[in-house]
Amino acid sequence: MSGSPNGAEKLSIDVVSDVVCPWCFIGKRRLETAIAMKPEIAVTVRWHPFFLNPWIPREGVDRKTYLTTKFGSPDRYDAIAQRVAAAAAADGLTYAIGKIGRQPNTLDCHRLILWAQTMSDPSAMKQRLMDLYFTEGADLTDRETLVRAARECGLDGERIRALLDSDADVGAVEGQAQSAKEAGIEGVPCFIFGGALAVSGAQAPEYLASAIERAAAQRAQAGTAEASS
Repeated sequence: MSGSPNGAEKLSIDVVSDVVCPWCFIGKRRLETAIAMKPEIAVTVRWHPFFLNPWIPREGVDRKTYLTTKFGSPDRYDAIAQRVAAAAAADGLTYAIGKIGRQPNTLDCHRLILWAQTMSDPSAMKQRLMDLYFTEGADLTDRETLVRAARECGLDGERIRALLDSDADVGAVEGQAQSAKEAGIEGVPCFIFGGALAVSGAQAPEYLASAIERAAAQRAQAGTAEASS
């Protein structure tokens, strides 16, 4: 965790989410808005994997098959999707429901985000993958799509292709996702502020900003108590 300009440690915000979760897509934007509402509080955001649909094979499945399996039929999902798309639009995002043709397994997406932690910007990688899926309807099971996304986010494409062709960090990602489950996280997004204050769901930016403020105050109180003891 890096320090802020005044020497204090940044407030950690740990986000457990999946790149194909529409409320995670919206929640990321709302968190960014909340952070901008509290410019006096320096934060660092850390992304953690979650598998919204762990049953989907590595090669993914046809979107219609997925919707039928999970919701009974594509039509039954449509009403839900329209409400989510409207919520996304209100936050300046595009959820192009009709463009999505394939439902991916997101293990490789989470590997890219993990690698971006040391090679580039994990937040940018996360956003690019979400934009590809929700807005452009891209197939996130396609290796070249993932390599191209990595390049666009400043990673070395050939190195990423080689890593994707290997089992590098498969166990690490699966282990982190399992740890989230064991910690009791069943729905995403889940935001954990300062390692202590958890907020579940894509809450309004004002609510998330309040959580940032509360977590920072708790940390300051703990620091004061420790200094005086």
